[in-house]
Amino acid sequence: MKDLVSTVWQDTQMLECVSVIPEMPNTASFTFRAPSGALFSYDPGQFLTLEIPAPDQPGGVVHRTYTISSSPSRPRSITITAKAQEDSIGTRWMLDNLKPGVRLRALGPAGLFTNAGSTAQKYLFISAGSGITPMMSMTTCLWDEGRDLDVVFINCAKRPSEIIFRQRLEHMASRTPGLDLKFVVEEPDPYRPWTGYQGMFNQLMLGLMAPDYLEREVYCCGPEPFMTAVREALAGLGFNMENYHQESFGAPVENEADQPPLDDVTLDDDTRAEIHFSASGVTAKVAETETVLAAARSVGLNIPSGCTFGVCGTCKVKKTEGEVHMVHNGGISEDDIAEGYILACCSNPLGKVAVEV
Repeated sequence: MKDLVSTVWQDTQMLECVSVIPEMPNTASFTFRAPSGALFSYDPGQFLTLEIPAPDQPGGVVHRTYTISSSPSRPRSITITAKAQEDSIGTRWMLDNLKPGVRLRALGPAGLFTNAGSTAQKYLFISAGSGITPMMSMTTCLWDEGRDLDVVFINCAKRPSEIIFRQRLEHMASRTPGLDLKFVVEEPDPYRPWTGYQGMFNQLMLGLMAPDYLEREVYCCGPEPFMTAVREALAGLGFNMENYHQESFGAPVENEADQPPLDDVTLDDDTRAEIHFSASGVTAKVAETETVLAAARSVGLNIPSGCTFGVCGTCKVKKTEGEVHMVHNGGISEDDIAEGYILACCSNPLGKVAVEV
């Protein structure tokens, strides 16, 4: 029997494309094999870096990194799923030119974003757009290993027709109670009713989709603003962020030293803030973990409020000085925020703040 170690694909060998499957406009899954018949060994969630022809670029090639969407439990081939943006060079070349039989050089697999070493029994996968690819790899691997799945799988997309892997995931979920799919879209497709979640992902949706989120290991992938919103939603709900893992599909990293620092605001009970209610001439000195609404009540002022969860918008007030950390759930528009308005129920003062109350 041939030594398994000698049959594992190394990136000194070429990859040969064996199939191209359109997923949605400007998006396709590209499957490769090793011409030598070698098997692929990697952790679910890792990525490949492809060397792609680009005659107009210096050196005639570009290197582009793509998360592997296939599972290491199916080692005879390896698949990446790529979406071309308006300014894409490498992915656009692949969509226009990569066909079965074409060979490319690749580096990897590599990357730290994986659940391979996790001992968690319950997972929460949260993704947006093509950030779904590592989640697909992890979910397929868990499925193939025959585990008792306990995965809440949340994916956010522009429209239902733009949910990558939707049919494949629904097929898997129809055969196990342990894969709980939740899709969030910004808007429905024309003439096709959508009865699922609609809007921007927020704390309320999280509580409805995964009531036991505090017990789950969270993996998140998507654009930076999306991941920031997810982190803020979890942190605001008291989630243990040691159980949170993320990777931007725009900047995967190979080692711990390359991990970018997260510049999230961390509120502290011991850090003091000062809120001046200018219309009333009253000042409150509070911990920065106190909301503007709670601070107003503590000094006998009444700000009308409803949900106290950043949804209804009843507590909207104008901030005239200083900065706050606001994690809302859709109760205020970007235009209002640009004009200086905040929701008192979900805004925490950072230093000295003045509001028109």
